[in-house]
Amino acid sequence: MHLGTLAFCLVLVVAPLAAEAQNLPRIGLLSIGADPSRPVAWSPFLERLRELGYVEGENITIERRFAAGRRERLDELVADLAHLRVDIIVATGVPENLAAKRAMPTTPIVMMVVPDPVGEGLVASLARPGGNVTGLSTLAPELYAKRLELLKEAIPAVTRVGLLSNPANAHSAAASRERSRPQPEYWACKSTAWLCAILRTWTGRS
Repeated sequence: MHLGTLAFCLVLVVAPLAAEAQNLPRIGLLSIGADPSRPVAWSPFLERLRELGYVEGENITIERRFAAGRRERLDELVADLAHLRVDIIVATGVPENLAAKRAMPTTPIVMMVVPDPVGEGLVASLARPGGNVTGLSTLAPELYAKRLELLKEAIPAVTRVGLLSNPANAHSAAASRERSRPQPEYWACKSTAWLCAILRTWTGRS
């Protein structure tokens, strides 16, 4: 789903708040990202909000909290948003949404990029999320087989494919269950050291 559509969904939540509250509705943006001064991922989202009539400083307030790549800061940032009493949180990935749900179990949370929200415990099901979390799921395991099929069409002579897999990641777990031709060799990669060792193994093969 496009970020513009996500913005429209957010408006469905913000609009009643704007009508009821004397102060401007307050939206919290939460990301583990590094640089809030270059919000490339947020730009379409914010632009769509403006197109729908929601302009920062005029009829909404936006509180931005970025962890600069440091996951351990997320709880602190969520606590800050809770202290500010934001009306809704828009969070990017899995750790951000989990941190927000732990600290703010009654505040509406919109997830942006979560592969498997059911498996992560964020929602009860995709059809009926329940609770206070909604948003987008990017899990599409059927695409892995299609990508390998396209690779085979582009390079018919290919017979061996290696795929790095993070066992803790829902995307990787889903990919490892897919059956396709050629069947990839899955290599668990849990750290930078593991990655270096795997690459040395691959480059050493004929």
